[in-house]
Amino acid sequence: MRYSEYNEKIKKEIYEKYQLIAGVDEVGRGPLAGPVVTCAVIMKKESNIDGVTDSKKLKRARMLELKEQILEDAIAVSYGYANNKVIDDINIRQASLFAMKSAVDNLEIRPDILLIDAERIATDIPQLNIVKGDLNEYAISCASILAKVHRDDIMINFSKIYPEYSFDTNMGYGTKKHYESIDDVGITPIHRLSFLKKYFAKQESFL
Repeated sequence: MRYSEYNEKIKKEIYEKYQLIAGVDEVGRGPLAGPVVTCAVIMKKESNIDGVTDSKKLKRARMLELKEQILEDAIAVSYGYANNKVIDDINIRQASLFAMKSAVDNLEIRPDILLIDAERIATDIPQLNIVKGDLNEYAISCASILAKVHRDDIMINFSKIYPEYSFDTNMGYGTKKHYESIDDVGITPIHRLSFLKKYFAKQESFL
């Protein structure tokens, strides 16, 4: 079932009923380049790390600190990926769901329930789909932070291969500098062609 509001009563019922609770989230739906990265994490039920919240609200330095604390309190962690080719083939939402399922399937310990940020995946594990889950549910926030740090690390490594695009600072998002680099140098093997169709069509209209 999907809840528009994840309130304390629902949360209490879940944490009383289930022992191994996995938070699941994805990052990287919006960029022009690079993969979607997902994380599934089972946290110790007593874990309560100060400052854990939606990764979009945190600076990288703080996320790196929280990552280490989250890993200390984690029972199991797994990541899932969908690269730009998969995204172009099946669309960004389906690619995100594929990567989420991969992260869940790769967990070394089977969770009793999944708490997922606003999505539903194909699995026989019970799941609760929470709107704004990355902000309102601790386990999902932990997954959000781990996924974000992991994806940023991937893009930083890509910036060493493709330095013209400043992937180490824009993380593949469509900044002015990024678009200028596409105009000057062209695209890379990690660009999402489906995300650039409208841009290329617009450019052609000016020729």
